[in-house]
Amino acid sequence: MSVEYSRVCSKKELEEILILQKRNLPGQLAKEEIEKEGFVTITHTLELLDRMNDASPHIIAKSNNKVVGYALCMHPKFSKEIPIIQSMFKEIGSILSEGESFMVMGQICVDKSYRGQGVFRGLYNAMKHAVMPEFNCIVTEVDATNQRSLHAHLAIGFKTIKKYHSDGREWYLIRWNG
Repeated sequence: MSVEYSRVCSKKELEEILILQKRNLPGQLAKEEIEKEGFVTITHTLELLDRMNDASPHIIAKSNNKVVGYALCMHPKFSKEIPIIQSMFKEIGSILSEGESFMVMGQICVDKSYRGQGVFRGLYNAMKHAVMPEFNCIVTEVDATNQRSLHAHLAIGFKTIKKYHSDGREWYLIRWNG
């Protein structure tokens, strides 16, 4: 299966991201599937995804003209838009050096039928090439119960900055210098 990586350039692609996102929320998955395959935590609106995309276009993986994976680019100016991640931005602010520029990977997801084929790594490589000229690192957080996601991030070179508790969960704050 051929996969191409690009930045989002249409409303249709944003809508396909939301469809993939919805299929991977914990409420849509069995407990065993959550443990084995991972999950996404946040539900975005089309309006918020569109505004985020205007600031820094999201990265998508497409096969047969269909979105099969995405990595959301969340410019720091959106730090107050989603309540569950406000603590992440507070932690980032207390750890990163003043003046250090970063992009937040707001969420990453790969369609089940494309997992284990390098799409996760491909999304991050595309994101690195798209945002690293402007930002010197990519930062994200992973729910400690999402072991598949945590291991995938560490495998491509993310480093743990800090573990912390917020909203009744344990989080790994991680960064990647590409």
